[in-house]
Amino acid sequence: MRRTIFNEDHEAFRETLRAFIEAEVVPVYDEWFAAGQAPRDFYYKLGELGIFGISVPEEFGGAGMDTHKFEAVLYEETARAGVQFGGSGVHVLLALPYIKMLGTDEQKKRYLPKFVTGEEMWAIAMTEPGTGSDLAGMKTTAKLSEDGTHYVLNGAKTFITGGVHADKVIVCARTAAPTAEDRRHGISLFAVDTKSEGYSVGRKLDKLGLKTSDTAELAFVDVKVPAEDLLGEENKGFSYLGHNLASERWGIAYGAYAQAKAAVRFAKQYVQERTVFGKPVAHFQNTKFELAACQAEVDAAEAVADRATEALDAGELTPAEAASAKLFCTEVAHRVIDRCLQLHGGYGYMNEYPIARLYADNRVNRIYGGTSEIMKTIIAKDMGL
Repeated sequence: MRRTIFNEDHEAFRETLRAFIEAEVVPVYDEWFAAGQAPRDFYYKLGELGIFGISVPEEFGGAGMDTHKFEAVLYEETARAGVQFGGSGVHVLLALPYIKMLGTDEQKKRYLPKFVTGEEMWAIAMTEPGTGSDLAGMKTTAKLSEDGTHYVLNGAKTFITGGVHADKVIVCARTAAPTAEDRRHGISLFAVDTKSEGYSVGRKLDKLGLKTSDTAELAFVDVKVPAEDLLGEENKGFSYLGHNLASERWGIAYGAYAQAKAAVRFAKQYVQERTVFGKPVAHFQNTKFELAACQAEVDAAEAVADRATEALDAGELTPAEAASAKLFCTEVAHRVIDRCLQLHGGYGYMNEYPIARLYADNRVNRIYGGTSEIMKTIIAKDMGL
């Protein structure tokens, strides 16, 4: 079936992006993989390419396009090449929506021009040691000074993607205690400058996958955050977080679909080139049946991902629909990538082959942005169960 989700502009962007990846990323990707992160100056190149400014209003240096379809192309092309763009995905997919939704005109003038160029990279800090998916249980606090000029931030965060290279971090912190009626009350969001006194980056975490994406622990000891860097209103942070979860889960769903599609491509190429018992692996019926089954699953995931993209662009993607798309696409990717690795035999376990890296990268999709179990809970609730 012919896809109708992309137009000529998206395909032109795809060609430019594919050429950029081949020239700027593929030749040095093994070095990034070994180092455990992309180099900081790479983000300036992404800024020059326009990656960061696609949906930023023109008055702040962006292209002003109100769509996620260019991001979708980026997911497909990075997966196709078997690469990642470091921690830059959080910069656009997670941080930008909060700046656009909550930022005052003054804040946008300060934040967005440097956001677009990559001069200031952003991350978001929600998760804390011991809380996991229970964001209402966070302990990090931000207390307003007596003169009202600043907040004093204390606490710790973990699993912060982009945390090593970040120049600004949206930190979720408690500005008031939870109430008996609502554990989620009292959370606020702040744009914190990582050069602030008392702000520190702890360990760069050694992950199973996503090796080029810097992930860190953060600590705050009496960090002074100017009052003008509060995002939105005090104590309404949890509702803001919930508002943007649909787009975050769409991104994970679409990325997982793109990974599954890439896995079939890698496996098809491998079995056509690899010879056993005097014949290409692709000659055997089991190989054909396995890849055919994988392709059918990818086709289904593509339909779900495309439908979710259209709904998101129209402002109609509900929390339950986003959860359903994430659950389905990540589970499909899990099955497909595992079967495609199996077709590689022992070589599939070697990191020099993209399928091995893809296998490790994919595993977190069923955990972050809300676990598969949380997705099932949301869907069941929407069903009235």
